[in-house]
Amino acid sequence: MRTVRVELGERSYDISIERGILKEAGPMMKALGLKGSAAIVTNPTVAALYGNTVVKSLEAAGFKTSVIIVPDGEEYKSLEEAGKVFDSLIEGRFERTSPIVALGGGVIGDLAGFVAATYLRGVPFIQVPTTLLSQVDSSVGGKTAVNHPRGKNLIGAFYQPRAVFIDPDVLKTLEEREVRAGLAEVIKYGVIWDSSFFAFLEENAARLLEPGEEIIKAIEKSCAIKAEVVGKDEREEGLRAILNFGHTFGHAIEALSGYGTFRHGEAVAIGMAMAAELSAKLGGSKECAPRITALLKRLGMPSEPPSISVGSFLDAMKLDKKVSSGRIRFVLASKMGEVFLKEVCEDVLKEFLSGQGRQTGSSGVLP
Repeated sequence: MRTVRVELGERSYDISIERGILKEAGPMMKALGLKGSAAIVTNPTVAALYGNTVVKSLEAAGFKTSVIIVPDGEEYKSLEEAGKVFDSLIEGRFERTSPIVALGGGVIGDLAGFVAATYLRGVPFIQVPTTLLSQVDSSVGGKTAVNHPRGKNLIGAFYQPRAVFIDPDVLKTLEEREVRAGLAEVIKYGVIWDSSFFAFLEENAARLLEPGEEIIKAIEKSCAIKAEVVGKDEREEGLRAILNFGHTFGHAIEALSGYGTFRHGEAVAIGMAMAAELSAKLGGSKECAPRITALLKRLGMPSEPPSISVGSFLDAMKLDKKVSSGRIRFVLASKMGEVFLKEVCEDVLKEFLSGQGRQTGSSGVLP
Protein backbone atom coordinates (compact mmCIF):
# COMPACT_ATOMS: atom_id res chain seq x y z
CA MET A 1 0.00 0.00 0.00
CA ARG A 2 1.24 3.49 -0.86
CA THR A 3 0.57 6.07 1.83
CA VAL A 4 0.77 9.86 1.70
CA ARG A 5 0.47 11.76 4.98
CA VAL A 6 -1.30 15.11 5.25
CA GLU A 7 0.36 16.78 8.25
CA LEU A 8 -2.10 19.00 10.11
CA GLY A 9 -1.28 18.36 13.75
CA GLU A 10 -4.14 16.62 15.56
CA ARG A 11 -6.14 16.59 12.30
CA SER A 12 -3.46 14.82 10.27
CA TYR A 13 -4.62 11.92 8.11
CA ASP A 14 -3.41 9.37 5.59
CA ILE A 15 -4.18 9.05 1.91
CA SER A 16 -4.03 5.31 1.25
CA ILE A 17 -3.55 4.16 -2.36
CA GLU A 18 -3.99 0.49 -3.19
CA ARG A 19 -5.76 -1.69 -5.73
CA GLY A 20 -8.85 -3.28 -4.16
CA ILE A 21 -8.87 -0.96 -1.14
CA LEU A 22 -12.67 -0.58 -1.32
CA LYS A 23 -12.98 -4.06 0.17
CA GLU A 24 -10.93 -2.89 3.15
CA ALA A 25 -12.90 0.29 3.86
CA GLY A 26 -14.71 -1.18 6.88
CA PRO A 27 -11.66 -2.50 8.76
CA MET A 28 -9.70 0.67 7.97
CA MET A 29 -12.49 2.89 9.30
CA LYS A 30 -12.77 0.69 12.41
CA ALA A 31 -9.01 1.08 12.93
CA LEU A 32 -9.57 4.85 13.03
CA GLY A 33 -11.89 4.36 16.01
CA LEU A 34 -15.08 4.93 14.02
CA LYS A 35 -18.19 2.86 14.75
CA GLY A 36 -21.98 2.81 14.77
CA SER A 37 -24.08 4.07 11.88
CA ALA A 38 -22.40 5.13 8.64
CA ALA A 39 -23.99 7.07 5.79
CA ILE A 40 -22.62 6.34 2.31
CA VAL A 41 -23.32 9.31 0.02
CA THR A 42 -22.98 8.34 -3.63
CA ASN A 43 -24.64 8.63 -7.05
CA PRO A 44 -26.57 6.02 -9.07
CA THR A 45 -23.65 5.13 -11.37
CA VAL A 46 -21.11 4.60 -8.59
CA ALA A 47 -23.65 2.90 -6.34
CA ALA A 48 -24.31 0.30 -9.03
CA LEU A 49 -20.59 -0.35 -9.52
CA TYR A 50 -19.14 -0.16 -6.01
CA GLY A 51 -21.90 0.50 -3.49
CA ASN A 52 -22.37 -3.13 -2.56
CA THR A 53 -18.63 -3.68 -2.08
CA VAL A 54 -18.37 -0.79 0.38
CA VAL A 55 -21.59 -1.69 2.19
CA LYS A 56 -20.43 -5.30 2.69
CA SER A 57 -17.05 -4.15 3.95
CA LEU A 58 -18.56 -1.71 6.43
CA GLU A 59 -21.21 -4.11 7.70
CA ALA A 60 -18.66 -6.90 8.15
CA ALA A 61 -16.71 -4.45 10.34
CA GLY A 62 -19.79 -3.80 12.49
CA PHE A 63 -21.18 -0.62 10.94
CA LYS A 64 -24.90 -0.10 10.35
CA THR A 65 -25.07 1.39 6.87
CA SER A 66 -27.42 3.70 5.02
CA VAL A 67 -26.92 4.61 1.35
CA ILE A 68 -27.96 8.11 0.27
CA ILE A 69 -28.21 8.56 -3.50
CA VAL A 70 -27.55 11.95 -5.10
CA PRO A 71 -28.27 12.33 -8.86
CA ASP A 72 -25.33 12.48 -11.26
CA GLY A 73 -24.10 15.89 -12.37
CA GLU A 74 -22.43 19.13 -11.26
CA GLU A 75 -25.86 20.80 -11.18
CA TYR A 76 -26.72 18.67 -8.13
CA LYS A 77 -23.88 20.10 -6.05
CA SER A 78 -26.37 22.53 -4.59
CA LEU A 79 -27.91 23.71 -1.35
CA GLU A 80 -31.16 22.06 -2.38
CA GLU A 81 -29.51 18.65 -2.77
CA ALA A 82 -27.55 19.15 0.48
CA GLY A 83 -30.88 19.75 2.17
CA LYS A 84 -32.14 16.37 0.97
CA VAL A 85 -29.05 14.68 2.43
CA PHE A 86 -29.63 16.49 5.75
CA ASP A 87 -33.23 15.22 5.70
CA SER A 88 -31.99 11.63 5.29
CA LEU A 89 -29.50 11.98 8.15
CA ILE A 90 -32.11 13.50 10.47
CA GLU A 91 -34.68 10.84 9.59
CA GLY A 92 -32.06 8.15 10.22
CA ARG A 93 -31.15 9.74 13.58
CA PHE A 94 -27.47 9.96 12.71
CA GLU A 95 -25.38 11.20 15.63
CA ARG A 96 -22.27 13.33 15.94
CA THR A 97 -20.07 10.21 15.96
CA SER A 98 -21.71 8.75 12.83
CA PRO A 99 -19.30 8.89 9.88
CA ILE A 100 -20.24 10.05 6.40
CA VAL A 101 -18.52 8.23 3.54
CA ALA A 102 -18.23 10.08 0.22
CA LEU A 103 -18.20 7.41 -2.47
CA GLY A 104 -17.91 9.12 -5.83
CA GLY A 105 -16.23 11.91 -7.74
CA GLY A 106 -15.72 15.57 -6.96
CA VAL A 107 -19.41 16.45 -6.82
CA ILE A 108 -20.11 13.75 -4.24
CA GLY A 109 -16.96 14.51 -2.26
CA ASP A 110 -17.65 18.25 -2.10
CA LEU A 111 -21.35 17.84 -1.30
CA ALA A 112 -20.89 15.09 1.29
CA GLY A 113 -17.99 17.00 2.84
CA PHE A 114 -20.11 20.15 3.11
CA VAL A 115 -22.85 18.13 4.79
CA ALA A 116 -20.33 16.49 7.15
CA ALA A 117 -18.88 19.88 8.08
CA THR A 118 -22.27 21.34 8.98
CA TYR A 119 -24.48 18.48 10.21
CA LEU A 120 -24.49 18.65 14.03
CA ARG A 121 -21.59 21.12 13.60
CA GLY A 122 -19.35 18.41 12.19
CA VAL A 123 -19.29 14.62 11.93
CA PRO A 124 -16.46 12.25 10.87
CA PHE A 125 -15.88 12.18 7.13
CA ILE A 126 -14.17 9.62 4.87
CA GLN A 127 -13.29 10.30 1.23
CA VAL A 128 -13.46 7.37 -1.21
CA PRO A 129 -12.89 9.10 -4.57
CA THR A 130 -13.86 7.18 -7.70
CA THR A 131 -12.71 9.56 -10.47
CA LEU A 132 -9.15 10.48 -11.31
CA LEU A 133 -9.86 14.16 -10.74
CA SER A 134 -11.21 13.55 -7.24
CA GLN A 135 -8.38 11.16 -6.41
CA VAL A 136 -5.66 13.69 -7.20
CA ASP A 137 -7.39 16.89 -6.16
CA SER A 138 -10.79 17.41 -4.56
CA SER A 139 -10.64 14.52 -2.06
CA VAL A 140 -7.45 15.91 -0.50
CA GLY A 141 -7.15 19.10 1.52
CA GLY A 142 -10.51 19.63 3.15
CA LYS A 143 -12.23 22.04 0.79
CA THR A 144 -15.96 21.33 0.80
CA ALA A 145 -18.61 23.34 -0.99
CA VAL A 146 -21.76 23.61 -3.03
CA ASN A 147 -22.31 25.83 -6.04
CA HIS A 148 -24.44 28.93 -6.36
CA PRO A 149 -26.10 29.72 -9.72
CA ARG A 150 -23.76 32.71 -10.04
CA GLY A 151 -20.53 30.97 -9.16
CA LYS A 152 -18.80 27.68 -8.39
CA ASN A 153 -18.03 26.63 -4.80
CA LEU A 154 -19.21 29.93 -3.32
CA ILE A 155 -20.81 28.26 -0.28
CA GLY A 156 -18.60 25.94 1.72
CA ALA A 157 -16.17 25.24 4.54
CA PHE A 158 -12.68 23.92 5.21
CA TYR A 159 -13.24 20.50 6.77
CA GLN A 160 -10.64 17.76 6.67
CA PRO A 161 -11.54 14.09 6.18
CA ARG A 162 -10.40 11.46 8.67
CA ALA A 163 -8.89 9.46 5.80
CA VAL A 164 -8.82 9.12 2.01
CA PHE A 165 -9.01 5.68 0.38
CA ILE A 166 -7.91 5.60 -3.28
CA ASP A 167 -8.43 2.49 -5.40
CA PRO A 168 -6.74 2.87 -8.84
CA ASP A 169 -8.80 -0.08 -10.12
CA VAL A 170 -11.94 2.06 -10.24
CA LEU A 171 -10.42 3.93 -13.19
CA LYS A 172 -11.06 0.83 -15.30
CA THR A 173 -14.79 1.59 -15.24
CA LEU A 174 -14.36 5.33 -15.79
CA GLU A 175 -15.19 6.66 -19.23
CA GLU A 176 -12.14 7.95 -21.07
CA ARG A 177 -13.41 11.53 -21.08
CA GLU A 178 -13.41 11.50 -17.27
CA VAL A 179 -9.86 10.15 -17.15
CA ARG A 180 -8.70 12.87 -19.53
CA ALA A 181 -10.45 15.52 -17.44
CA GLY A 182 -8.70 14.28 -14.31
CA LEU A 183 -5.32 14.56 -15.97
CA ALA A 184 -5.74 18.35 -16.11
CA GLU A 185 -5.25 18.56 -12.35
CA VAL A 186 -2.30 16.16 -12.58
CA ILE A 187 -0.64 18.44 -15.15
CA LYS A 188 -1.25 21.39 -12.85
CA TYR A 189 1.01 19.92 -10.16
CA GLY A 190 3.90 19.72 -12.59
CA VAL A 191 3.41 23.35 -13.63
CA ILE A 192 3.15 24.79 -10.12
CA TRP A 193 5.59 22.62 -8.17
CA ASP A 194 7.76 20.08 -9.96
CA SER A 195 9.15 20.47 -13.48
CA SER A 196 10.53 16.92 -13.44
CA PHE A 197 7.02 15.63 -12.80
CA PHE A 198 5.76 17.62 -15.79
CA ALA A 199 8.52 16.02 -17.87
CA PHE A 200 7.41 12.59 -16.60
CA LEU A 201 3.90 13.35 -17.84
CA GLU A 202 5.22 14.43 -21.23
CA GLU A 203 7.25 11.24 -21.54
CA ASN A 204 4.39 8.96 -20.47
CA ALA A 205 1.40 10.76 -21.99
CA ALA A 206 0.27 7.77 -24.06
CA ARG A 207 0.22 5.48 -20.99
CA LEU A 208 -1.54 7.88 -18.61
CA LEU A 209 -4.92 6.94 -20.06
CA GLU A 210 -4.45 3.33 -18.94
CA PRO A 211 -4.83 2.02 -15.35
CA GLY A 212 -1.18 0.94 -15.16
CA GLU A 213 1.84 1.83 -13.06
CA GLU A 214 2.30 5.25 -14.70
CA ILE A 215 -1.08 6.55 -13.59
CA ILE A 216 -0.59 5.15 -10.07
CA LYS A 217 2.72 7.02 -9.84
CA ALA A 218 0.98 10.15 -11.09
CA ILE A 219 -1.76 9.80 -8.46
CA GLU A 220 0.75 9.31 -5.64
CA LYS A 221 2.91 12.24 -6.75
CA SER A 222 -0.09 14.53 -7.19
CA CYS A 223 -1.37 13.66 -3.70
CA ALA A 224 2.09 14.17 -2.21
CA ILE A 225 2.39 17.64 -3.73
CA LYS A 226 -1.06 18.68 -2.60
CA ALA A 227 -0.46 17.23 0.89
CA GLU A 228 2.74 19.26 1.22
CA VAL A 229 1.03 22.48 0.13
CA VAL A 230 -2.02 21.92 2.37
CA GLY A 231 0.20 21.03 5.32
CA LYS A 232 1.89 24.43 5.00
CA ASP A 233 -1.25 26.47 4.31
CA GLU A 234 -4.53 24.75 5.11
CA ARG A 235 -6.89 27.69 4.69
CA GLU A 236 -5.40 29.28 1.58
CA GLU A 237 -3.91 32.29 3.32
CA GLY A 238 -0.85 32.21 1.06
CA LEU A 239 0.90 29.23 -0.52
CA ARG A 240 -2.21 27.10 -1.09
CA ALA A 241 -3.49 29.67 -3.58
CA ILE A 242 -1.03 28.27 -6.14
CA LEU A 243 -3.29 25.21 -6.42
CA ASN A 244 -5.71 27.49 -8.27
CA PHE A 245 -3.55 27.71 -11.39
CA GLY A 246 -5.99 27.85 -14.33
CA HIS A 247 -9.04 27.81 -12.05
CA THR A 248 -10.03 31.48 -12.24
CA PHE A 249 -10.58 31.22 -15.98
CA GLY A 250 -11.83 27.64 -15.63
CA HIS A 251 -14.51 28.38 -13.04
CA ALA A 252 -15.81 31.25 -15.18
CA ILE A 253 -16.04 28.93 -18.18
CA GLU A 254 -17.95 26.35 -16.13
CA ALA A 255 -20.43 28.90 -14.80
CA LEU A 256 -21.02 30.67 -18.11
CA SER A 257 -21.35 27.46 -20.12
CA GLY A 258 -23.84 25.98 -17.68
CA TYR A 259 -22.56 23.42 -15.19
CA GLY A 260 -22.29 20.07 -16.90
CA THR A 261 -21.35 21.34 -20.37
CA PHE A 262 -17.67 21.01 -19.52
CA ARG A 263 -16.18 18.56 -17.07
CA HIS A 264 -14.38 20.50 -14.33
CA GLY A 265 -11.03 19.20 -15.58
CA GLU A 266 -11.80 20.28 -19.14
CA ALA A 267 -12.55 23.82 -17.95
CA VAL A 268 -9.35 23.81 -15.89
CA ALA A 269 -7.39 22.59 -18.95
CA ILE A 270 -8.62 25.59 -20.94
CA GLY A 271 -7.98 27.84 -17.95
CA MET A 272 -4.37 26.61 -17.62
CA ALA A 273 -3.69 27.31 -21.28
CA MET A 274 -5.12 30.81 -20.86
CA ALA A 275 -3.22 31.43 -17.61
CA ALA A 276 0.03 30.35 -19.27
CA GLU A 277 -0.61 32.77 -22.13
CA LEU A 278 -1.38 35.55 -19.64
CA SER A 279 1.84 34.67 -17.79
CA ALA A 280 3.90 35.25 -20.92
CA LYS A 281 2.26 38.63 -21.47
CA LEU A 282 2.87 39.78 -17.88
CA GLY A 283 6.55 38.94 -17.57
CA GLY A 284 6.32 35.27 -16.75
CA SER A 285 7.41 32.16 -18.59
CA LYS A 286 7.17 31.99 -22.36
CA GLU A 287 7.95 28.25 -22.50
CA CYS A 288 5.02 27.08 -20.37
CA ALA A 289 2.16 27.97 -22.71
CA PRO A 290 3.36 25.92 -25.71
CA ARG A 291 4.37 22.94 -23.52
CA ILE A 292 1.06 22.94 -21.61
CA THR A 293 -1.00 23.29 -24.79
CA ALA A 294 0.97 20.55 -26.53
CA LEU A 295 0.49 18.13 -23.62
CA LEU A 296 -3.23 18.92 -23.38
CA LYS A 297 -3.64 18.19 -27.08
CA ARG A 298 -1.70 14.90 -26.80
CA LEU A 299 -4.08 13.86 -24.04
CA GLY A 300 -7.15 14.88 -26.06
CA MET A 301 -8.15 17.81 -23.87
CA PRO A 302 -9.43 21.23 -24.95
CA SER A 303 -7.22 24.30 -24.74
CA GLU A 304 -9.43 26.95 -26.39
CA PRO A 305 -12.35 28.63 -24.60
CA PRO A 306 -15.92 28.54 -25.84
CA SER A 307 -17.53 31.62 -27.35
CA ILE A 308 -17.99 33.98 -24.39
CA SER A 309 -18.16 37.77 -24.47
CA VAL A 310 -15.38 39.67 -22.72
CA GLY A 311 -17.91 41.39 -20.47
CA SER A 312 -19.47 38.11 -19.35
CA PHE A 313 -16.03 36.61 -18.73
CA LEU A 314 -15.02 39.54 -16.54
CA ASP A 315 -18.30 39.56 -14.60
CA ALA A 316 -17.97 35.84 -13.85
CA MET A 317 -14.34 36.16 -12.72
CA LYS A 318 -15.26 39.04 -10.39
CA LEU A 319 -17.39 36.57 -8.42
CA ASP A 320 -14.39 34.32 -7.93
CA LYS A 321 -13.28 33.74 -4.33
CA LYS A 322 -9.82 35.06 -5.22
CA VAL A 323 -11.01 38.62 -5.95
CA SER A 324 -9.63 41.30 -3.63
CA SER A 325 -10.69 44.97 -3.75
CA GLY A 326 -12.05 44.46 -7.23
CA ARG A 327 -8.77 43.15 -8.62
CA ILE A 328 -8.62 39.55 -9.74
CA ARG A 329 -5.71 37.50 -8.43
CA PHE A 330 -4.17 35.03 -10.84
CA VAL A 331 -1.63 32.25 -10.42
CA LEU A 332 0.94 32.76 -13.18
CA ALA A 333 3.96 30.73 -14.25
CA SER A 334 7.45 32.17 -13.82
CA LYS A 335 8.95 28.95 -15.17
CA MET A 336 7.94 25.32 -15.35
CA GLY A 337 7.56 24.12 -11.76
CA GLU A 338 7.36 27.61 -10.27
CA VAL A 339 4.48 30.09 -10.11
CA PHE A 340 3.66 33.48 -8.58
CA LEU A 341 0.51 35.35 -7.58
CA LYS A 342 -0.43 38.58 -9.29
CA GLU A 343 -3.42 40.86 -9.07
CA VAL A 344 -4.48 41.89 -12.56
CA CYS A 345 -6.59 44.95 -13.25
CA GLU A 346 -9.69 44.89 -15.42
CA ASP A 347 -8.19 46.89 -18.29
CA VAL A 348 -5.33 44.41 -18.71
CA LEU A 349 -7.76 41.50 -18.67
CA LYS A 350 -10.01 43.19 -21.23
CA GLU A 351 -7.06 43.65 -23.56
CA PHE A 352 -5.92 40.07 -23.04
CA LEU A 353 -9.35 38.54 -23.59
CA SER A 354 -10.07 40.71 -26.61
CA GLY A 355 -6.63 40.41 -28.16
CA GLN A 356 -6.67 36.63 -27.94
CA GLY A 357 -9.93 36.37 -29.82
CA ARG A 358 -11.67 35.13 -26.71
CA GLN A 359 -15.09 36.18 -28.01
CA THR A 360 -14.91 33.74 -30.90
CA GLY A 361 -13.19 30.73 -29.37
CA SER A 362 -14.06 27.18 -30.32
CA SER A 363 -16.55 25.24 -28.25
CA GLY A 364 -13.81 23.16 -26.64
CA VAL A 365 -16.23 20.30 -26.06
CA LEU A 366 -14.67 16.89 -26.54
CA PRO A 367 -16.29 14.48 -28.99
